[in-house]
Amino acid sequence: MKITELSQNCGEWLRGGKNDHAGVVLSCRVRLARNLSAFNFVARADDAGRLAVLKTVREAVATINFPATELAYFDLEQLSDLERVFLLERHLISRELTDKPGARGVIFDRQEKLSLMINEEDHLRLQALGGGEQLRETYDFLSKIDDDLSNFLDFAWTPDLGYLTACPSNVGTGMRVSAMLHLPALTITKHIEKVFRLVTELHLAVRGYYGEGTKADGDLFQVSNQITLGRQESELIDDLAAMINQLTDFELKARDFLWQERRLELEDRVWRSWAVLREARLIKAEEAMFHLSSLRLGAAMRIIPPISPAALNCWLLLCQPAHLQVNAGRAEMPAPERDALRASMLRKQLNAIKN
Repeated sequence: MKITELSQNCGEWLRGGKNDHAGVVLSCRVRLARNLSAFNFVARADDAGRLAVLKTVREAVATINFPATELAYFDLEQLSDLERVFLLERHLISRELTDKPGARGVIFDRQEKLSLMINEEDHLRLQALGGGEQLRETYDFLSKIDDDLSNFLDFAWTPDLGYLTACPSNVGTGMRVSAMLHLPALTITKHIEKVFRLVTELHLAVRGYYGEGTKADGDLFQVSNQITLGRQESELIDDLAAMINQLTDFELKARDFLWQERRLELEDRVWRSWAVLREARLIKAEEAMFHLSSLRLGAAMRIIPPISPAALNCWLLLCQPAHLQVNAGRAEMPAPERDALRASMLRKQLNAIKN
């Protein structure tokens, strides 16, 4: 598989799924942190140790019958900066794996449901992505792969602590569960900070579109657990599922308020975004995400002609900087040229929809 083979399509998880809670829940993710007991943690490993971890994990993966038609492996050291950012934009690798030096790699399936990051913060980060709110199903899928790998890999684990990880906050289950939520009405009504104070009080974390340290562009927020020690996997899933239900309820009530009390303002925002995306000749990534957020809200509330969440998710991905350059076959591209290409792509998509 080549990078260019991915660039025109979107992962299965971006095409939506059951339990999307009226379009509020884009996706869910389950991630497991694992380390091999025979090797130093990544931060203390030398080049030979990291290469040995890569070899050991790849050999283990080759022995397992994965529930996927094809697995691809990419050596991050051999990829260009653009290609690494491209994989980051697709949520197949983390920002840390993108930027850090040394031997590291990623294995993922063609549907992009599964990603195995090698030599990130831990020796192995297993990740599964699902469309909508499918936390339980996504965990069951990843847990089976974790079990299969544990038959060939000796993971660092103790009876009193559980799985040992580089970051103390991951010790225990080593599991992070998260969901990507679209919360524009809470943002418009300025209730978002109040809601997220509640979230943090319940020991959950809120991050931006690309995770820790990133902004919530497009009114997209990742909500995840913060503590793994002393908790069972089922408890973490149940806690997050309950919070997703609560946040969805808050968002839908905020949408109802906007419709009842501020309808003209709401419709103006949505139709302005529609007009901008249909006519703009230059548009930056952050602005595009803002307007796509408005369209998602407008489509969900039936203000504009129907646009499927899957289409909007895909446009969101394809208008990201590295995707524009990879699709254009350009290793380098000035920002204004990217802005023109982004505007052209979005114009084409919007003008194909009957008004």
